[in-house]
Amino acid sequence: MLEKIEAIAGRIGNQRHLRALRDGILMSMPLIIIGSFFLIIGNLPITGYNDWLSNIGLAAIFGKIVNGSFGLMAIVAVFGIAYSLAEYYDTDGVADGIVALSSFIIVTPDLVAKAGSGIPYAYVGSGGLFVAILIGLITAEIFRFFVQKNFTIKMPEGVPVAVEKSFAALIPGFMVIVFWSLIYLLLDLFGVQNIHTLLTNILGKPLGALGGSLWGTLVIVALNSLFWFVGIHGANTINPVIQPIWLQNTDANRIAFQAGKELPNIVTNEFMMNFVWMGGGGATIGLVICLWLFVRSKSNKAMGQLSIAPGIFNINEPVLFGLPVVLNFKLVIPFILAPMVSAVITYFAMATGLVAKPAGIVVPWTMPPIISGYLATGGKISGAIIQIITLAISVLIYYPFVKIMDRAELKVEASNKLEESSDSNLMA
Repeated sequence: MLEKIEAIAGRIGNQRHLRALRDGILMSMPLIIIGSFFLIIGNLPITGYNDWLSNIGLAAIFGKIVNGSFGLMAIVAVFGIAYSLAEYYDTDGVADGIVALSSFIIVTPDLVAKAGSGIPYAYVGSGGLFVAILIGLITAEIFRFFVQKNFTIKMPEGVPVAVEKSFAALIPGFMVIVFWSLIYLLLDLFGVQNIHTLLTNILGKPLGALGGSLWGTLVIVALNSLFWFVGIHGANTINPVIQPIWLQNTDANRIAFQAGKELPNIVTNEFMMNFVWMGGGGATIGLVICLWLFVRSKSNKAMGQLSIAPGIFNINEPVLFGLPVVLNFKLVIPFILAPMVSAVITYFAMATGLVAKPAGIVVPWTMPPIISGYLATGGKISGAIIQIITLAISVLIYYPFVKIMDRAELKVEASNKLEESSDSNLMA
């Protein structure tokens, strides 16, 4: 049964479109993190700080930097998704990405003003992610079709490679541009003024119900733990589908935070990465602390010493595969339960206002707990306190199971020691 589940989940995780979606969105992560840095220093929780920044002219500059980095999520994603899928098909990823980017601009409605026209930040950021995903994937497929059918312009030998690639991309690129131009025209004829709004209503609402609610979060957390339990990378399997929703929620909070308004979302990318999955999938920070402080067997002590440092930085592969947690039925209950309890406690603490919501600041997933909670909530101490509470609870959840496992390991070590002593006496 487990082998069948592993095979099915493995195929899902390696499915080319999901991999392209995941890798393409990851291309925007450096810009998102850089933008988050300037969002932090532009909104430090110091009385009079924001007024001082405005007076010296830095507030507007910081805002411009955030919009020009964090706010370009969809632009980078559409290029990255098309590029990643093209690389899988062994076609020209750069040309594919550029054509996809052009197509995205074509289907996005202009914002017209007296000074001229342009594309609103709302659509080149998280608000355009659904369209970016669709265009990136379809563009790569159209491009692949024409390349594999040899509908390309062939250049004679001796022509520079860059020139050859440019001409080879002409016909596939032309067909892609025509395709998306026709889509834009047809939508306009049917009275649909904005493809972004259309896709958000069709796809965003059902996915948003899953990715933005507590019950949906618990389903995702349970699935992530179950995938990891059978040895499959849970994040790589689940995140490509649901992370766009979390990132949209993050960006909505970022925009509200910059404007000084009420933050609309609790479940964001940072809620999951920094508050639910502390220590990695399964909230294994509690497990590695138990192994570090509360075990007696030599093997478990050694594992605790080896796993505590990476565990603090949310890297849990050493304990997942070294202890192991994978296929270890003694630990399956806390491995599923710990992150779910963390999610419930943190969600209600934020919903009731006891803890600040994530402020739209993307904190690197390797940031240690307590620090990450403080930063993710925009410099609120309540973000660090709730992490301390849930960290302690995860330790309590793992503790009895670790002790049962440790007692069994002590018996094995005692038995092995007795056998070694008997063998030594026989040899003597």
